[in-house]
Order: sequence, then C-alpha cells, then structure tokens
Amino acid sequence: MFDSVRLEHKLGKEEFKEIEAQLRNELLDAQREMQERGTHSIMILINGADGAGKGEVLNRLYEWLDPRYLETIGIDIRDKTNNDWPKEWYYWRGVPAKGRVAAVLGSWYHLMLRERALGHLNREGFLGSVAVAREHETMLGHEGVRVLKLWLHLNPDEAERRYRKARGKSGFGHPLVQEWADVPAAHNKKRLHEAAKEVAQLVSPDAVPWVVVPAADARYRDVAVGRALLALMRATFAAAEPKAPAEATPGAEVLSPVATRPLPRPSIVGAIDLTKTVDPKDYKHRLREDQRRIFELTSSEAFRKRGLVCVFEGNDAAGKGGCIRRLRQALDPRDFRVHAVAAPSDEELARPYLWRFWRNIPRRGRTAVFDRSWYGRVLVERVEGFASVADWTRAYGEINAFERQLTRNGYIVLKFWLAISPEEQLRRFEERADTPYKQFKITDEDWRNREKWDLYEEAVTDMVDRTSTPFAPWTLVPAVDKRYARVTVLNTVADRLELALS
Repeated sequence: MFDSVRLEHKLGKEEFKEIEAQLRNELLDAQREMQERGTHSIMILINGADGAGKGEVLNRLYEWLDPRYLETIGIDIRDKTNNDWPKEWYYWRGVPAKGRVAAVLGSWYHLMLRERALGHLNREGFLGSVAVAREHETMLGHEGVRVLKLWLHLNPDEAERRYRKARGKSGFGHPLVQEWADVPAAHNKKRLHEAAKEVAQLVSPDAVPWVVVPAADARYRDVAVGRALLALMRATFAAAEPKAPAEATPGAEVLSPVATRPLPRPSIVGAIDLTKTVDPKDYKHRLREDQRRIFELTSSEAFRKRGLVCVFEGNDAAGKGGCIRRLRQALDPRDFRVHAVAAPSDEELARPYLWRFWRNIPRRGRTAVFDRSWYGRVLVERVEGFASVADWTRAYGEINAFERQLTRNGYIVLKFWLAISPEEQLRRFEERADTPYKQFKITDEDWRNREKWDLYEEAVTDMVDRTSTPFAPWTLVPAVDKRYARVTVLNTVADRLELALS
C-alpha cells in the first residue's frame, strides 16, 4: 500500500471544485443519517509525518461536516501532565457518543511509532503494542465505535523539508501540527516512515485496516480522506441492516435431549467455607493494625507513581458497605473516592460499556473503590437478560484486557467477592425490613434476585474462572461473620500493597 502512494496523485482546481460540491452533500447526508440512527460513532485517527497536513485535514473536516456533531481529541504524549493517568484513560475519556464523529490527533499508535523510530522499542515490544491496539479497536467495534485509521503519506525527505519550512513561518495560515518534534534527525524520520509501513502491514490483514493517503497534493489528500469517511459511514449503515434468516439445511442432524443436556457443574462460591470467624477479642487489634499499614503504604513515596483500584462484588446484603467503610478509615480522604455503581445513564449508554469505568480511574498516587463494577455485565446483565449472550461472553476478554492495561500502567487491582448463604441473606433482609434506618438498603429487586440464586451462582463461577488472572486475581471472602470479612479484606489490601511497593 505504500508503493503506489509514491506515484504522483494530483487534482486540478476545477476538478476538485466539482468533486467537492457533491462530496460535501453526501458527507452531510451520511452524517445526518448517522446522528438520527444513534447506533454508532466514528473515531478518525489522523496520523502522518509533520508537514503532511494533519491540521489542514482536520480543518477541512470541520468545513465539510456539521461541526455540532464533530469533536477533536488532541493528546500530546510529551506533556508531562499527561502522565498522571494511564495513557488509555485519555482515549477512553474522549470516546464520542453514538451519532457523533471524533477526530484524534496523537492516537494510540503515536507512542509506539515514536519509540520505534527512536530505537527504544524492539520488534518484540512493537508487536506487543500493535496487538494491544488491535484488541482495543476490536472491542470498540463490538460496542458500536467505528475506527478510521489514516496515515497521510509524504516522502520522508519532503516531510522534513516542509517541517523545516513551516517552523520558520510566523504561524499564520494553516499551523503545523508538530507531533514528532522529539524525533529530531532525518535518519530517525526515515525510521518513523518505516515503522508506519510496518504497523500498517501488521494490522491490516485481520483487523481495522489502515487507509494510506497520498498527501503531497492537498486537494487530492482532502478528497481521499472525505471519501474514506463516507465509505465507512455507508458500510456501517449497510452492516446494520437486518438480514434474512438463513434456511435450515435439509437433513441436518437433530441432537437428542440427552446429548444437549448440560453436565452438572460445581460452584466455586458454593465451595467457600462460610463457617470461618474471627475472635471478637482480636478483631479491633487486627483491624487497626491493617488500617495503619494501608495508610502508611498509600502515603509513601513509592505509592505516588502507582494507583489502587478496589472492586467489591458479592451477594446482596453480604456486607460490602461495611468493608468499604473500614477501608475508608485507612485512607486519606483527599486521595480516594468511592464509586457506587448503579444502572447506566443515557450518557453512559451512548458509549462503549467500559467508558464509564475508565473515566473514574484515579490518577497515580490515589485510590478508587468500586461498590459494584464492570462485572455487572457478566452478572446482573447476564442473568436478567439486559445484555445479549454475545455481549456478555465477549466481556470476559474485554475485562481482562482492561485490568491488564491498568496493571501494565502501575495500578494495583484488587477484587473481592463477599459470599453468604441464602439463609443468612434472608435473615439480613428481614432485619433490614424491620429496622427503619436500614430500610433504604432493601428493595423489591433484592427480593426478586433471591429467586435466581442458582443462576447468579453459575454466573459468579464463570466470572471467577474467566477473570481471576495473575495480575488481578479474585479474593473470595466468607462473609457470614462480618468481622471476619472485614479483617480479610483489609489484610489482603495491606499485603498486596506491601508486595507491590516492596
């Protein structure tokens, strides 16, 4: 794809005017249809060497499209303030709502290309980075976000010439988007060009393909970008059209009820020893000792470059709130936040599932506690039918990727499942219903969920099986004895912090 772009690609002024008029109308019609459908959004990754016209392309998009439904995500990796959160956080924060288009400067390919051009990333590391990008784009696609990946191609020598010329100007006209200023030598600029060729060839066969746009002629470049965007919009509409049901294959084998009956499967949570207790005389001492350890560790210099994410899931009335309160007492209130997760809002439903959790990831040196979490997709959404089978089965891999990205960025991810028996849950429900100041804790939905105990137990078993990883393992906590649950949680937090920071 990089061979043909070396040939001359030009559009005359009159030819450009003729094409532009029709292209603008078609783009606006397609954008309006996308906004009315409200099922998809688009992220345009504008990549290329400095001097290739990235800023000009962005300005042209604002000229040709309805700017009310177009936004820009601009990320400068060199900005030191951009190191307070995981780099993925910045892209997730800017994911457009359904019906909108976002143009991205400084995309998730920027850092890997820069490091490759400077010689800081070997081929193995480069391949790993590309695999992570492919995984991210696949997940976005499943959630209704289409990605258009543009590489504006210029011969490295011509790009360098335009870059030097633009730096000498006063800045009027079309300002140069300088993304590769820290790739200084012409030798490194050529390595950047080679890295771009490599990443395009690696990703294209089985993932979102790159569109390599000849950028020497501005008119040709802009029309090529506009047509690529229009083609993506139309392909998105076509894919969303309902398909006719497939006809049954004559003579297809019909399996007997015996062959299709599921085999009995043991429950992970059913195997938890719920009889475990702590001596009431030791409870306060153990609690305070672990709270002291947690406070000292999260206040240490070593923790300033890390971050802590704690997830609390469990049976209704298992005591998550009590454990969270004891953890709060061990943390500086300025440096943590508890996120109580409820049903998603309209704003959250308009974006990929993980968006609302990514935006609440804390900056480094701080803590986030999630009372319920992203595991709702494979628990309540699965059991209650709020997510399709395809959505919740795919979610295991997406969740593992999410947590892997956090740990790769220095975050410590702790996940707790608090377990009680059906009999203990009933006792606590009745106590809540009979105690005025506890009645807000019990709802009609809680009572209904009891009827699906076995379904939830099966879902939890699958969740632990598929998402308890070496970098983010589950801790299964017997919680019939509330004191035992609290000391277990705090001791686990303290031990994991100590290990991570040592």
